[in-house]
Amino acid sequence: MSKLVNKVEQQIKELILNAVEKAIAAGELPNEQLPSFAVEIPSDRSHGDYAVNAAMVSARAFRLAPRKIAEIICSHMDLTDTFIVSYEIAGPGFINFTLSARYYSEIIKDVETKAADYGRSDFGEGKKILVEFVSANPTGPMHIGNARGGALGDCLASVLEAAGYQVDREFYVNDAGNQIEKFKTSLEARYLQIFDETVEIPEDAYLGEDIVIHARNFEKINGDKYVNCDSETRRQALCDFALPLNIQKLEDDLKKYRITYDKWFRESTLHNNGAVAEIIEKLKASGYTYEQDGALWFKSTAFGEEKDRVLVRANGIPTYFVPDIAYHYNKLVTRGYDIAIDVLGADHHGYVPRMRASLQALGVDPDRLDVVIMQMVRLVKNGETYKLSKRSGKAITLETLLDEVPIDAARLFFNLREPNSHLEFDLDLAVAQDSQNPVYYVQYAHARICSILKNLLSDGIEVKSLSAEQLDVLTSPEERELIRHIAAYTGSIIDGAKEYNPSVVTRYAIELATLFHKFYNACPVKSASENVRAARLCLCVAVKTVIQNALSLLKISAPESM
Repeated sequence: MSKLVNKVEQQIKELILNAVEKAIAAGELPNEQLPSFAVEIPSDRSHGDYAVNAAMVSARAFRLAPRKIAEIICSHMDLTDTFIVSYEIAGPGFINFTLSARYYSEIIKDVETKAADYGRSDFGEGKKILVEFVSANPTGPMHIGNARGGALGDCLASVLEAAGYQVDREFYVNDAGNQIEKFKTSLEARYLQIFDETVEIPEDAYLGEDIVIHARNFEKINGDKYVNCDSETRRQALCDFALPLNIQKLEDDLKKYRITYDKWFRESTLHNNGAVAEIIEKLKASGYTYEQDGALWFKSTAFGEEKDRVLVRANGIPTYFVPDIAYHYNKLVTRGYDIAIDVLGADHHGYVPRMRASLQALGVDPDRLDVVIMQMVRLVKNGETYKLSKRSGKAITLETLLDEVPIDAARLFFNLREPNSHLEFDLDLAVAQDSQNPVYYVQYAHARICSILKNLLSDGIEVKSLSAEQLDVLTSPEERELIRHIAAYTGSIIDGAKEYNPSVVTRYAIELATLFHKFYNACPVKSASENVRAARLCLCVAVKTVIQNALSLLKISAPESM
């Protein structure tokens, strides 16, 4: 929450505590400890801006009816030097507080002062977080799940940064292991087919057109140079040619998607620098491994897993699990991040306890690894499931998606729901230029404010910085509701950070746009009296600032005209 909101809530707590202390001193309440109580925002604001249940929770301690306790507390209340203008007892004993006009004015002044920094806080206390997301297999193009993971991971990192964490973004490149061997096999078969059409494609090979294109381009450069050499030399040459191109394509597509990573971490480095071998020795030393049938096993059942896991096969080759352990150990120990966050698909549920168990065996607090599980995406067009790109006739990739819908829409739509919920992405809605499209709706609110300011300026009316006292005229229900939502922006960012859920900020921005349109329709700006118009213009600018700040966290543009 913002410091101003925090200050008000603290004032209310102190009013209650001081009043109870006075009542005890006066002998009106027994000398008992006041239980913990809540200062909450009521669902119905006609009951006040805040509701306190202190009288309800202290009924047993004070051995009095809650309403009687509330009456005694209120009789000792002193509102001097607070943002509270009044209070009342409601129902069986709730105490409701109403804020002064000055509080609302100070919110607008706070936005004006902080501008682009409004909403940011020190909640995270500078803790270091590494967010790893997308990490798509480099043997082929990114699919629609990667598109959601990209928007989710990138926006989550932005939300965490705004909440006061020190955040890095990372892509883990799986450039070693079985998928690379399969990549080599696929490339080799397609290359040899150029010279001998009878060469068969292995059953488990990658069948994408991208493999064929790589093989043809390799042949254009090298001709038949690698036809008669040994298979391993040929496979490695093909991989050395194609893999860097694939990784560069991943990077280019993600940059188009407005995602830039602080580091592209290659799995191969863990093999080359001895980290994989070292982690095996550390696990052996932990006492949580054993040998059976020539293989090395990890005692994951000791940590609640259903079965133990193979670390090193009987042929001496580590399973994919080992470099993954080495990678997470590298994040949390070698590089010293306080928290590592992985954004993974729904098929990784079983992976999480396994990885936490391995970290615990290595003496690393498993709670330092957090995993955001992301559910599937269903593309919809004309009300029906849509799986094929109109351009290629093939499954939609990140690249083809961004050819079909604006980047702004893609980034917002993928963050409309919390990560662990299934997402229906309506392709028709994403390109619609009307209020039904949420990204258009929010951007239009920003553009509308820009238009208001521009039109008034052409009439010689400009925005002036007003004092809090001059802003006290903003008292209509629509103005108050809008300012209250502005005040909640910092809290929404903190909630999004705590929940690892950037959709909190997306929903906040949509609600802010809704409340602005409601205010604009109910509260004339240009035709208002001079002092009210000046105050409403300041409110418009504050809304514009907060919309822009929220959209910037999501890396969505805030156009000045539409």
